[in-house]
Amino acid sequence: MIVCSCMNISDRDIHAAIDWMRAADEQTIITPGKIYHALGKKADCGGCMGLFLQTMRTNDNLEVPMHLRDLRGRGTTQDKRHEGRR
Repeated sequence: MIVCSCMNISDRDIHAAIDWMRAADEQTIITPGKIYHALGKKADCGGCMGLFLQTMRTNDNLEVPMHLRDLRGRGTTQDKRHEGRR
């Protein structure tokens, strides 16, 4: 199925890019911009973004690495510095 008609990107293209990026670096954060870049394309009108994101979310390799999840909730150094100001 074509997800981005401006750049002719299919759901298969998106999944292939996600799988490739995850295999290359299991810790990378995968974004739509990185997918466009991996496919050698640039976003145009943005009309596809809802479907683009929906397609991305169906890929099991999209998960954020465990050690990068909930960083704000763990109390980063910056959060601790600002605690007294709240």
